[in-house]
Amino acid sequence: MASRAFTRRMQLLTATTVVATLTAIGTAHAHTAPEPTPAEGTVYGLGTKGAVPGSFIVTLDEKANKSALAKEYGGELQRTYSSALNGFSASGLSSAEAKRLAADSAVAKVVQVKKFSIDATQDNPPSWGLDRLDQADTAGDSKYTYPDGAGEGVTAYVIDTGVRITHKDFAGRASSGFDAVDNDNDASDGNGHGTHVAGTIAGTAHGVAKKAKIVAVRVLDDNGSGTTEQVIAGIDWVAKNHQGPSVANMSLGGGADPAIDEAVKKAIAAGVTFGVAAGNDSADAGQGSPARVAEAITVASSTKDDQQSDFSNFGSVVDIYAPGSDVTSAWNDSDDGTKTISGTSMATPHVVGAAAVYLAGHKDATPDQVAKALTDGATPDKISNPSQGTANKLLKIVE
Repeated sequence: MASRAFTRRMQLLTATTVVATLTAIGTAHAHTAPEPTPAEGTVYGLGTKGAVPGSFIVTLDEKANKSALAKEYGGELQRTYSSALNGFSASGLSSAEAKRLAADSAVAKVVQVKKFSIDATQDNPPSWGLDRLDQADTAGDSKYTYPDGAGEGVTAYVIDTGVRITHKDFAGRASSGFDAVDNDNDASDGNGHGTHVAGTIAGTAHGVAKKAKIVAVRVLDDNGSGTTEQVIAGIDWVAKNHQGPSVANMSLGGGADPAIDEAVKKAIAAGVTFGVAAGNDSADAGQGSPARVAEAITVASSTKDDQQSDFSNFGSVVDIYAPGSDVTSAWNDSDDGTKTISGTSMATPHVVGAAAVYLAGHKDATPDQVAKALTDGATPDKISNPSQGTANKLLKIVE
Protein backbone atom coordinates (compact mmCIF):
# COMPACT_ATOMS: atom_id res chain seq x y z
CA MET A 1 0.00 0.00 0.00
CA ALA A 2 2.83 2.34 0.92
CA SER A 3 4.57 1.33 -2.29
CA ARG A 4 1.51 2.29 -4.41
CA ALA A 5 1.25 5.64 -2.64
CA PHE A 6 4.89 6.36 -3.33
CA THR A 7 4.46 5.44 -6.99
CA ARG A 8 1.39 7.71 -7.26
CA ARG A 9 3.30 10.62 -5.75
CA MET A 10 6.17 10.11 -8.25
CA GLN A 11 3.72 10.08 -11.19
CA LEU A 12 2.16 13.33 -10.03
CA LEU A 13 5.59 14.90 -9.58
CA THR A 14 6.70 13.79 -13.04
CA ALA A 15 3.52 15.14 -14.65
CA THR A 16 3.96 18.43 -12.84
CA THR A 17 7.56 18.63 -14.06
CA VAL A 18 6.52 17.95 -17.67
CA VAL A 19 3.80 20.58 -17.50
CA ALA A 20 6.23 23.05 -15.98
CA THR A 21 8.76 22.25 -18.67
CA LEU A 22 6.22 22.67 -21.47
CA THR A 23 5.03 25.89 -19.91
CA ALA A 24 8.60 27.15 -19.75
CA ILE A 25 9.18 26.21 -23.37
CA GLY A 26 5.95 27.90 -24.39
CA THR A 27 6.94 30.99 -22.48
CA ALA A 28 10.35 31.02 -24.11
CA HIS A 29 8.75 30.85 -27.57
CA ALA A 30 6.35 33.64 -26.74
CA HIS A 31 9.25 35.94 -25.92
CA THR A 32 11.55 35.04 -28.89
CA ALA A 33 12.97 38.09 -30.74
CA PRO A 34 10.92 39.03 -33.88
CA GLU A 35 12.02 37.94 -37.34
CA PRO A 36 14.66 40.32 -38.75
CA THR A 37 13.38 42.99 -41.13
CA PRO A 38 14.10 41.96 -44.74
CA ALA A 39 17.05 43.79 -46.27
CA GLU A 40 16.14 46.69 -48.53
CA GLY A 41 18.10 48.33 -51.33
CA THR A 42 17.76 51.60 -53.21
CA VAL A 43 15.07 51.97 -55.87
CA TYR A 44 16.02 54.79 -58.23
CA GLY A 45 13.32 57.22 -59.31
CA LEU A 46 10.78 55.83 -56.85
CA GLY A 47 7.62 57.90 -57.01
CA THR A 48 9.08 60.60 -59.25
CA LYS A 49 6.98 62.56 -61.72
CA GLY A 50 5.61 60.30 -64.44
CA ALA A 51 6.35 57.10 -62.50
CA VAL A 52 4.37 54.04 -63.64
CA PRO A 53 2.94 52.36 -60.50
CA GLY A 54 4.24 48.86 -59.83
CA SER A 55 6.63 48.76 -62.81
CA PHE A 56 10.40 48.56 -62.52
CA ILE A 57 13.55 47.99 -64.58
CA VAL A 58 15.97 45.54 -62.97
CA THR A 59 19.61 45.30 -64.03
CA LEU A 60 21.66 42.29 -62.96
CA ASP A 61 25.20 41.78 -61.70
CA GLU A 62 25.18 38.09 -62.51
CA LYS A 63 23.24 35.44 -64.36
CA ALA A 64 19.85 34.74 -62.85
CA ASN A 65 16.50 33.22 -63.75
CA LYS A 66 14.76 36.48 -64.55
CA SER A 67 11.21 35.17 -64.35
CA ALA A 68 11.85 33.39 -61.05
CA LEU A 69 13.57 36.43 -59.59
CA ALA A 70 10.65 38.70 -60.44
CA LYS A 71 8.16 36.16 -59.04
CA GLU A 72 10.17 35.63 -55.84
CA TYR A 73 9.57 39.23 -54.84
CA GLY A 74 5.93 39.41 -55.91
CA GLY A 75 6.26 40.69 -59.46
CA GLU A 76 5.60 39.45 -62.99
CA LEU A 77 8.22 39.44 -65.75
CA GLN A 78 7.35 41.74 -68.66
CA ARG A 79 10.45 42.05 -70.88
CA THR A 80 14.01 40.78 -70.87
CA TYR A 81 17.04 42.75 -72.05
CA SER A 82 20.32 41.24 -73.19
CA SER A 83 22.28 43.75 -75.27
CA ALA A 84 21.92 47.31 -74.02
CA LEU A 85 21.19 45.94 -70.53
CA ASN A 86 21.50 42.65 -68.71
CA GLY A 87 18.18 42.63 -66.96
CA PHE A 88 14.41 42.73 -67.22
CA SER A 89 11.29 44.72 -66.53
CA ALA A 90 8.67 43.61 -64.03
CA SER A 91 5.21 44.74 -63.01
CA GLY A 92 2.98 44.20 -59.99
CA LEU A 93 5.61 45.11 -57.39
CA SER A 94 4.89 47.29 -54.38
CA SER A 95 7.51 49.83 -53.32
CA ALA A 96 8.50 47.57 -50.41
CA GLU A 97 8.86 44.54 -52.71
CA ALA A 98 10.95 46.56 -55.15
CA LYS A 99 13.26 47.64 -52.32
CA ARG A 100 13.70 44.03 -51.20
CA LEU A 101 14.40 43.01 -54.81
CA ALA A 102 17.03 45.76 -54.99
CA ALA A 103 18.86 44.12 -52.06
CA ASP A 104 19.12 40.73 -53.80
CA SER A 105 22.75 39.76 -54.42
CA ALA A 106 22.07 39.13 -58.12
CA VAL A 107 20.68 42.63 -58.67
CA ALA A 108 22.75 45.65 -59.68
CA LYS A 109 20.02 48.27 -59.79
CA VAL A 110 16.25 48.73 -59.65
CA VAL A 111 14.72 51.76 -61.39
CA GLN A 112 11.04 52.65 -61.41
CA VAL A 113 9.57 52.82 -64.90
CA LYS A 114 8.39 56.29 -65.88
CA LYS A 115 6.93 57.99 -68.90
CA PHE A 116 9.02 59.71 -71.57
CA SER A 117 7.68 62.04 -74.22
CA ILE A 118 8.44 64.25 -77.18
CA ASP A 119 8.16 68.01 -76.95
CA ALA A 120 7.68 70.27 -79.97
CA THR A 121 5.68 73.35 -80.92
CA GLN A 122 4.14 74.11 -84.28
CA ASP A 123 4.91 77.12 -86.43
CA ASN A 124 4.85 77.90 -90.14
CA PRO A 125 7.84 79.87 -91.45
CA PRO A 126 10.05 78.39 -94.20
CA SER A 127 12.77 75.88 -93.30
CA TRP A 128 16.37 77.03 -93.14
CA GLY A 129 18.35 74.34 -91.28
CA LEU A 130 20.11 72.70 -94.23
CA ASP A 131 21.23 76.07 -95.57
CA ARG A 132 22.90 76.76 -92.21
CA LEU A 133 24.92 73.53 -91.96
CA ASP A 134 27.28 73.94 -94.88
CA GLN A 135 28.80 77.32 -94.02
CA ALA A 136 30.40 79.11 -91.11
CA ASP A 137 28.41 82.30 -91.58
CA THR A 138 24.67 82.67 -91.19
CA ALA A 139 22.23 81.05 -93.59
CA GLY A 140 21.38 83.03 -96.66
CA ASP A 141 22.87 81.60 -99.85
CA SER A 142 19.86 79.29 -100.34
CA LYS A 143 22.11 76.30 -100.97
CA TYR A 144 23.05 73.14 -99.13
CA THR A 145 26.40 71.80 -100.31
CA TYR A 146 27.31 68.34 -99.06
CA PRO A 147 29.66 65.44 -99.89
CA ASP A 148 28.37 63.27 -102.72
CA GLY A 149 28.40 60.24 -100.43
CA ALA A 150 25.70 61.90 -98.30
CA GLY A 151 25.47 59.07 -95.78
CA GLU A 152 25.57 56.21 -98.28
CA GLY A 153 26.24 52.89 -96.56
CA VAL A 154 25.16 54.22 -93.16
CA THR A 155 21.99 53.23 -91.31
CA ALA A 156 20.15 55.68 -89.07
CA TYR A 157 17.95 54.21 -86.34
CA VAL A 158 15.13 56.57 -85.37
CA ILE A 159 14.06 55.75 -81.80
CA ASP A 160 10.80 57.68 -81.70
CA THR A 161 7.08 57.47 -82.61
CA GLY A 162 7.75 55.40 -85.73
CA VAL A 163 8.22 56.51 -89.33
CA ARG A 164 5.89 56.71 -92.35
CA ILE A 165 8.18 54.56 -94.45
CA THR A 166 6.16 55.13 -97.65
CA HIS A 167 6.81 58.88 -97.58
CA LYS A 168 8.26 60.06 -100.89
CA ASP A 169 11.08 61.90 -99.12
CA PHE A 170 12.66 58.56 -98.20
CA ALA A 171 12.66 57.19 -101.76
CA GLY A 172 12.44 53.60 -100.57
CA ARG A 173 15.32 53.90 -98.09
CA ALA A 174 13.15 53.63 -94.95
CA SER A 175 12.02 50.43 -93.24
CA SER A 176 10.38 49.26 -90.02
CA GLY A 177 12.64 47.66 -87.47
CA PHE A 178 10.86 47.17 -84.16
CA ASP A 179 7.78 48.42 -82.34
CA ALA A 180 8.17 48.31 -78.55
CA VAL A 181 4.70 49.78 -78.05
CA ASP A 182 2.75 47.01 -79.80
CA ASN A 183 5.54 44.41 -79.56
CA ASP A 184 5.80 43.70 -83.27
CA ASN A 185 7.92 44.83 -86.22
CA ASP A 186 5.50 47.37 -87.69
CA ALA A 187 6.90 50.74 -86.57
CA SER A 188 4.34 52.90 -88.39
CA ASP A 189 4.03 56.50 -87.22
CA GLY A 190 0.67 57.59 -85.81
CA ASN A 191 2.04 60.86 -84.47
CA GLY A 192 4.30 62.51 -87.05
CA HIS A 193 7.25 63.36 -84.83
CA GLY A 194 9.35 60.35 -85.85
CA THR A 195 8.70 60.95 -89.55
CA HIS A 196 9.79 64.58 -89.14
CA VAL A 197 12.99 63.49 -87.39
CA ALA A 198 13.73 60.86 -90.06
CA GLY A 199 13.14 63.42 -92.81
CA THR A 200 15.74 65.75 -91.31
CA ILE A 201 18.26 62.94 -90.97
CA ALA A 202 17.94 61.42 -94.42
CA GLY A 203 15.09 62.81 -96.50
CA THR A 204 15.81 63.40 -100.17
CA ALA A 205 14.44 66.94 -99.91
CA HIS A 206 14.69 67.75 -96.20
CA GLY A 207 17.56 65.54 -95.08
CA VAL A 208 21.21 66.07 -94.20
CA ALA A 209 22.37 62.56 -95.19
CA LYS A 210 20.35 62.05 -98.35
CA LYS A 211 21.57 58.53 -99.12
CA ALA A 212 21.48 57.00 -95.64
CA LYS A 213 19.02 54.26 -94.77
CA ILE A 214 16.36 54.83 -92.12
CA VAL A 215 15.16 52.13 -89.72
CA ALA A 216 12.17 53.02 -87.56
CA VAL A 217 12.21 51.91 -83.92
CA ARG A 218 8.91 52.82 -82.28
CA VAL A 219 9.07 53.41 -78.51
CA LEU A 220 6.49 56.22 -78.17
CA ASP A 221 2.77 55.92 -78.86
CA ASP A 222 0.55 58.03 -81.09
CA ASN A 223 0.38 60.68 -78.36
CA GLY A 224 4.17 60.91 -78.27
CA SER A 225 4.41 59.17 -74.90
CA GLY A 226 6.21 56.03 -73.78
CA THR A 227 7.72 54.33 -70.75
CA THR A 228 11.24 53.53 -69.61
CA GLU A 229 10.48 49.89 -70.37
CA GLN A 230 9.60 50.64 -74.00
CA VAL A 231 12.47 53.06 -74.57
CA ILE A 232 15.03 50.59 -73.24
CA ALA A 233 13.49 47.82 -75.36
CA GLY A 234 14.10 49.99 -78.44
CA ILE A 235 17.68 50.79 -77.47
CA ASP A 236 18.30 47.12 -76.68
CA TRP A 237 16.97 46.15 -80.12
CA VAL A 238 19.29 48.64 -81.84
CA ALA A 239 22.32 47.47 -79.84
CA LYS A 240 21.60 43.87 -80.83
CA ASN A 241 20.49 44.29 -84.45
CA HIS A 242 22.39 47.25 -85.94
CA GLN A 243 24.32 46.53 -89.11
CA GLY A 244 27.43 48.28 -90.41
CA PRO A 245 28.16 51.97 -89.76
CA SER A 246 25.26 53.10 -87.60
CA VAL A 247 23.82 56.20 -85.98
CA ALA A 248 20.80 56.55 -83.70
CA ASN A 249 18.55 59.49 -82.93
CA MET A 250 16.77 59.99 -79.60
CA SER A 251 14.64 63.12 -79.81
CA LEU A 252 12.95 62.31 -76.52
CA GLY A 253 13.67 62.67 -72.86
CA GLY A 254 12.54 62.73 -69.28
CA GLY A 255 13.96 63.04 -65.78
CA ALA A 256 17.27 61.51 -64.79
CA ASP A 257 17.10 57.75 -65.27
CA PRO A 258 20.14 55.53 -64.65
CA ALA A 259 18.63 52.59 -66.56
CA ILE A 260 18.14 54.68 -69.70
CA ASP A 261 21.66 56.08 -69.29
CA GLU A 262 23.19 52.62 -68.98
CA ALA A 263 21.32 51.32 -72.02
CA VAL A 264 22.50 54.22 -74.20
CA LYS A 265 26.09 53.84 -72.98
CA LYS A 266 26.14 50.13 -73.83
CA ALA A 267 24.61 50.71 -77.26
CA ILE A 268 27.33 53.29 -77.95
CA ALA A 269 29.95 50.82 -76.72
CA ALA A 270 28.48 48.37 -79.25
CA GLY A 271 29.41 50.83 -82.02
CA VAL A 272 26.33 53.01 -82.56
CA THR A 273 26.79 56.80 -82.56
CA PHE A 274 23.92 58.39 -80.59
CA GLY A 275 22.58 61.92 -80.89
CA VAL A 276 20.27 62.90 -78.02
CA ALA A 277 18.10 65.96 -77.48
CA ALA A 278 19.07 68.37 -74.70
CA GLY A 279 15.39 69.01 -73.90
CA ASN A 280 12.96 71.90 -74.15
CA ASP A 281 12.58 73.19 -70.59
CA SER A 282 15.01 76.15 -70.66
CA ALA A 283 16.89 74.29 -67.93
CA ASP A 284 20.10 72.38 -67.24
CA ALA A 285 20.24 69.42 -69.62
CA GLY A 286 22.31 67.55 -67.03
CA GLN A 287 19.15 66.88 -65.04
CA GLY A 288 17.60 64.66 -67.72
CA SER A 289 18.11 61.35 -69.50
CA PRO A 290 19.43 60.50 -71.97
CA ALA A 291 20.72 64.09 -72.37
CA ARG A 292 23.22 63.67 -69.54
CA VAL A 293 24.98 60.65 -71.09
CA ALA A 294 28.55 61.85 -71.71
CA GLU A 295 29.22 59.31 -74.47
CA ALA A 296 26.29 60.56 -76.57
CA ILE A 297 26.24 63.79 -78.58
CA THR A 298 23.88 66.08 -76.67
CA VAL A 299 22.28 68.71 -78.88
CA ALA A 300 20.89 72.15 -78.00
CA SER A 301 18.73 74.20 -80.37
CA SER A 302 19.61 77.35 -82.30
CA THR A 303 17.53 79.84 -84.28
CA LYS A 304 17.94 81.14 -87.80
CA ASP A 305 19.79 84.20 -86.49
CA ASP A 306 22.22 82.07 -84.47
CA GLN A 307 20.70 82.51 -81.05
CA GLN A 308 20.01 79.84 -78.47
CA SER A 309 16.34 78.94 -78.88
CA ASP A 310 14.37 80.26 -75.93
CA PHE A 311 13.05 76.77 -75.11
CA SER A 312 16.39 74.96 -75.37
CA ASN A 313 18.05 73.26 -72.45
CA PHE A 314 21.70 74.09 -71.89
CA GLY A 315 24.69 73.40 -69.65
CA SER A 316 27.95 71.51 -69.46
CA VAL A 317 26.53 68.27 -70.91
CA VAL A 318 25.63 70.00 -74.20
CA ASP A 319 28.15 69.20 -76.94
CA ILE A 320 26.83 71.22 -79.86
CA TYR A 321 24.06 73.49 -81.16
CA ALA A 322 22.07 72.79 -84.34
CA PRO A 323 19.04 74.35 -86.05
CA GLY A 324 15.93 73.53 -84.05
CA SER A 325 13.54 76.47 -84.34
CA ASP A 326 10.98 76.46 -87.16
CA VAL A 327 12.30 73.41 -89.01
CA THR A 328 10.31 71.99 -91.94
CA SER A 329 10.47 68.27 -92.66
CA ALA A 330 8.36 65.27 -93.68
CA TRP A 331 5.11 64.50 -91.83
CA ASN A 332 2.97 61.40 -91.41
CA ASP A 333 -0.36 62.63 -92.79
CA SER A 334 0.45 61.70 -96.40
CA ASP A 335 3.29 60.46 -98.59
CA ASP A 336 4.23 64.02 -99.45
CA GLY A 337 3.16 65.75 -96.21
CA THR A 338 5.37 68.31 -94.47
CA LYS A 339 5.19 70.30 -91.26
CA THR A 340 7.18 73.07 -89.55
CA ILE A 341 7.86 72.56 -85.84
CA SER A 342 10.44 73.51 -83.23
CA GLY A 343 12.40 71.76 -80.49
CA THR A 344 15.71 70.18 -79.59
CA SER A 345 13.94 67.19 -81.18
CA MET A 346 14.44 69.00 -84.49
CA ALA A 347 18.03 70.03 -83.75
CA THR A 348 19.22 66.52 -82.91
CA PRO A 349 18.51 64.89 -86.31
CA HIS A 350 20.63 67.58 -88.01
CA VAL A 351 23.55 66.31 -85.92
CA VAL A 352 22.71 62.65 -86.47
CA GLY A 353 22.49 63.31 -90.21
CA ALA A 354 25.88 65.03 -90.08
CA ALA A 355 27.26 62.01 -88.21
CA ALA A 356 25.98 59.76 -91.01
CA VAL A 357 27.64 61.99 -93.61
CA TYR A 358 30.94 61.72 -91.74
CA LEU A 359 30.63 57.95 -91.28
CA ALA A 360 30.02 57.49 -95.00
CA GLY A 361 33.56 58.71 -95.58
CA HIS A 362 35.06 57.13 -92.44
CA LYS A 363 33.26 53.82 -92.10
CA ASP A 364 35.57 52.48 -89.37
CA ALA A 365 35.21 55.53 -87.13
CA THR A 366 34.12 54.83 -83.56
CA PRO A 367 31.29 56.80 -81.92
CA ASP A 368 33.88 58.76 -79.95
CA GLN A 369 35.75 59.63 -83.16
CA VAL A 370 32.54 60.70 -84.88
CA ALA A 371 31.58 62.93 -81.96
CA LYS A 372 35.04 64.49 -81.88
CA ALA A 373 34.98 65.14 -85.62
CA LEU A 374 31.66 66.97 -85.35
CA THR A 375 32.53 69.03 -82.28
CA ASP A 376 36.01 69.87 -83.59
CA GLY A 377 34.56 70.82 -86.97
CA ALA A 378 31.74 72.94 -85.54
CA THR A 379 31.80 76.71 -86.00
CA PRO A 380 32.90 78.26 -82.69
CA ASP A 381 31.41 81.29 -80.92
CA LYS A 382 28.49 81.80 -83.31
CA ILE A 383 25.66 81.58 -80.78
CA SER A 384 25.15 85.13 -79.55
CA ASN A 385 23.42 84.25 -76.28
CA PRO A 386 24.67 80.87 -75.05
CA SER A 387 23.77 80.00 -71.49
CA GLN A 388 26.69 79.99 -69.09
CA GLY A 389 28.73 76.80 -69.20
CA THR A 390 27.35 75.68 -72.57
CA ALA A 391 29.83 74.87 -75.35
CA ASN A 392 29.43 77.57 -78.02
CA LYS A 393 29.76 75.31 -81.04
CA LEU A 394 27.37 75.38 -84.00
CA LEU A 395 27.05 72.32 -86.24
CA LYS A 396 28.79 72.37 -89.60
CA ILE A 397 29.06 69.48 -92.07
CA VAL A 398 32.40 67.64 -91.79
CA GLU A 399 33.71 65.32 -94.49
